[in-house]
Amino acid sequence: MSTNSVPVAWLTQESFNRLKAELEHLSGPGRTEIVARIEQARSEGDLKENGGYHAAKEEQGKSEARIRQLTALLDSAHVGESPEDNGIVEPGMMVQASIAGDVESFLLGSREVAGDAHIDVYSEKSPLGAAIQGKKAGDTVVYTAPNGRNITVEIISATPYTG
Repeated sequence: MSTNSVPVAWLTQESFNRLKAELEHLSGPGRTEIVARIEQARSEGDLKENGGYHAAKEEQGKSEARIRQLTALLDSAHVGESPEDNGIVEPGMMVQASIAGDVESFLLGSREVAGDAHIDVYSEKSPLGAAIQGKKAGDTVVYTAPNGRNITVEIISATPYTG
C-alpha cells in the first residue's frame, strides 16, 4: 500500500450524508465566504501587518485541507447498514473491553462515523484495533502498545454503532 492510498472507511448512510453536506457547504458557500473575507481584508491595505488577512488565509488553508480529506474519505467509503450484530469486533462496532484491567467502551472505526458524539474512537489500523479485530466476547488478546508494553485486552461485548 502506498502512502497516498486511502483506507476504505465504513460509514452509515447517515454519516455519509452528513459528511457530503459538510463537503458541499465547504466547497460552495464556505469557499465564497472565505474568499470574500480575504478580499475585504486585502482592501484594507498593507498585507504584512493585516491580521484579518492572515487569519482568513489560514482559515482558507484549513478549509481546503478539510475539503481534500472529505473528498478522499467519501470517494473511498463503504456505505451501508451497520455491521451485523454478531458480537464480532469489526469497524462500525461499539466495543466494551477490559484493557489492562480498566473497562472501556469505544467505537472501532473512523472518527468521522462518530460525528459530534463524544465517544472514544480507535482506528482498526491502530495497535489496539488491529489486535481485537475479528475477536468476540470472552476472547482475550495481548498486543504491544507503541510504548513497547504488552497490554492484555478482554472483549466484553461488540455491538453495531447506531450513532
